[in-house]
Amino acid sequence: MSFSSLQFGVFILIVYPLYLLLPFRWQNRMLLVASYIFDGAWDWRFLGLLWFTTLLDYLVGLLLGRIEEPGQRRLCIMASVVANLGVLGFFKYFNFFAGSLDALSAKFGIHLGWTTLNIILPVGVSFYTFQSMSYTIDVYFKHMKPTKSLQNFALYVVFFPQLVAGPIERAVDLVPRVERPRTVTLDGFARGVYLILFGLFKKIAISDGVAASVNAFYGTSGAVSGLDVVLATYLFAVQIYCDFSGYSDIARGLAKIMGFELMTNFNLPYFAVNPSEFWRRWHISLSTWLRDYLYIVLGGNRFGELKTYRNLMTTMVLGGLWHGAAWNFVLWGAYQGAILCVHRLIMGAKSAVRKPRSIWTVAIYSIQLILFFQVVCYGWLLFRARSFDQIELYTRALFQGYDLTSITVPRPPFSALVGLAILVVLEVFQYASGDAQFYRQWPRPVRGALYACVTFILLMGLSNAPTQFIYFQF
Repeated sequence: MSFSSLQFGVFILIVYPLYLLLPFRWQNRMLLVASYIFDGAWDWRFLGLLWFTTLLDYLVGLLLGRIEEPGQRRLCIMASVVANLGVLGFFKYFNFFAGSLDALSAKFGIHLGWTTLNIILPVGVSFYTFQSMSYTIDVYFKHMKPTKSLQNFALYVVFFPQLVAGPIERAVDLVPRVERPRTVTLDGFARGVYLILFGLFKKIAISDGVAASVNAFYGTSGAVSGLDVVLATYLFAVQIYCDFSGYSDIARGLAKIMGFELMTNFNLPYFAVNPSEFWRRWHISLSTWLRDYLYIVLGGNRFGELKTYRNLMTTMVLGGLWHGAAWNFVLWGAYQGAILCVHRLIMGAKSAVRKPRSIWTVAIYSIQLILFFQVVCYGWLLFRARSFDQIELYTRALFQGYDLTSITVPRPPFSALVGLAILVVLEVFQYASGDAQFYRQWPRPVRGALYACVTFILLMGLSNAPTQFIYFQF
């Protein structure tokens, strides 16, 4: 049940009025049932897996709340981590590692004869597993007390706006919002509707609009030109950003119209001028999760530079593997770790970026932004490529000729190009003002014109072939 589908439109038109009409003690029950219906619409067979994760971590949380002996507490948290990662590893990585090991052994003349299993990846499993684990980890470190209500904890895990692709909410933030009555204000409703509208605009008009061009190029084999590689990868950078941030906007908007606040998952990532800043702006819920629950646990930067680089590389390689069971994701993670290490080696631990003020600093910033965007886009090439052979072929093409008369990448539709232009202008205003809600200061006629324009481009984008949200596969 995709946010951009008619099926979801019917779903929310039933759920939201019920939510407003019901008293608080029934709201959570209704949202829990609705969330299970939402998840079951993808594949009802995996509801049992979701219930297992929920019940396991709920019980572990209760045990951690009662046990003080350090050894027993460690056993409890290990049970949660091992079980959760075991489920995630089996469904997401069994075929990947079994197939890779079989192929590697075959090169040495050893035929293991292993066969892969017909495993279907449960939608959203990477997101809700990390979210549920964060609860038991926070209870273990005594950052919060365990919740006694199984119903409230289950709703925290399965809350439908962010169940499938995040943001990955922390229990210390979302559980109290589940447990307390919410207030739906007119201002909150208006802001939520805008987030939903803008998220659909980014997904349907822009991301779906450029998807056909990206797929046509990355789905080909044979010789390509460097210019085609650059153009197709730029378009993929647009596609994945508008697709994923669009989902996050819709999720936040849906939560907001019900009185919930979800964290901001994207903050102008393509305005970053170095890798450290990029990861403070891109997929913030995952990058902070990996920082707090992996990088810092490994030692962070507390034990010297060499171990800091090791921890950075380990964190980013595992973060790449989290995205998918394929070697190009591992390579992408290693690439991200490498550029973080190089940046730290050159700049040290200082990575704060000051907003440009003078003409001179604006010029310097613009050059840095353009250059670093190329670094980001090469990472997207690794991310999107279908094989190592394609990575090698496309990388070689980048150092060959750039013939303007031989462009083969299909041009995206007019609605996608206009929508992208509008998005760029709006994000420049947001960056300059430092306020994500800068548009609310505009006169009402100007705001009305903006909403009308976004809606019109969105309606034009309905003619684009619909595509699944990219992060649904993770």
